[in-house]
Amino acid sequence: MDFSFTEEQTLIASSLREFASAELLPHYARHDRTGTFPRDVWQKMAGMGLFGLRVPEAYGGQEFDCITAGLAIEEAARGDFNLCYGILNSSFAGDLLGRHASEAIRNDWLRPMAAGERILSVCLTEPQGGSDAANIRTRAERRGDHYVLNGEKSSITLLMAGDAGIVFARTDPGAGAKGVSAFLVPFDSPGIARQPYQDMGAKCIVRGSMFLNDVVVPAENMIGPENGAFGPVMQTFEYTRALIGLMCIGATMQTLEETIAYARDRTAFGQPISKNQGVSFPVAEWWGRLTMARWHCYRTLWLRHQNLPHNAEAAVCKGMIPEICMGALQDCLILHGHYGYTQDFPVEQRLRDVAGQLIADGTPQICKIVIARQLFGREST
Repeated sequence: MDFSFTEEQTLIASSLREFASAELLPHYARHDRTGTFPRDVWQKMAGMGLFGLRVPEAYGGQEFDCITAGLAIEEAARGDFNLCYGILNSSFAGDLLGRHASEAIRNDWLRPMAAGERILSVCLTEPQGGSDAANIRTRAERRGDHYVLNGEKSSITLLMAGDAGIVFARTDPGAGAKGVSAFLVPFDSPGIARQPYQDMGAKCIVRGSMFLNDVVVPAENMIGPENGAFGPVMQTFEYTRALIGLMCIGATMQTLEETIAYARDRTAFGQPISKNQGVSFPVAEWWGRLTMARWHCYRTLWLRHQNLPHNAEAAVCKGMIPEICMGALQDCLILHGHYGYTQDFPVEQRLRDVAGQLIADGTPQICKIVIARQLFGREST
């Protein structure tokens, strides 16, 4: 049992922490205030290789192992939690397209995605069934050498800034989860309309809904075999759920450190408030919980790297760790006093931003179902 990172991983983490502190953190609040997508910072992230972490080297990526990708997203989240969605999306796309897409799609999309020139979104969720991902109503009908897509997709990260989406649609109406296929669909295709959301947090990732009206997609844009998309996407979620856990931990650990610095400098009744156990003990407790959660995420990524089962472990990363982080962020806000409720400090923004991860990629309730099935067996739950 070895809990140490390799020398290369340590160097990567150190370099990214410096980058996050110098290039991401100073602009974190500005992106929230404007609600616009920051292409300038996006290109700097691409220059650091953050969008090619899980892209094969043959297509312009670094093809790092899962643990290194986890370190990268954790460190980047210390600077700008929201821009980590770019790392998350590109890791999802790099994994999925790298394993299941045609050579043409890999050449046309993976290389420019890794270079920050193109943005890919994941278009799975629908209005009537966010958690019931197998109950997809968007239809894809085969007509000769192409498919025609009709339906609506919701809660799409980076939709308004994106260039294309990995769109999941039903190709066999009577087959449930076994009747779902995936397609690479450019957003400038005729018949596509996009509508942005007004979210409480994560404003610069410009989420929204997409409407598909007789959208023609070439058959060669199918990712993997027909009716065979649901299994691979669920397996990819097992990986990205661990990344989400580390993304939340990175932002929360940064906030905890900022709170420690604030408590050392802030005085009340003639002494630093850090001398008050009502201040120091909550910080100590949250540090302990976050440290345990962090190592659980890396163990999950290690299991992934070893091709060992990690479905329940990934569900813990997504279903429980964002809740832990929300509790820590709330206490940090309170420890900042009335200033914590203002926009003078980033703690209120991180609280709003991390809240989105309570819902995305599986709510806590759905993740607990996954864990319970692992413990009791599917037939008993």
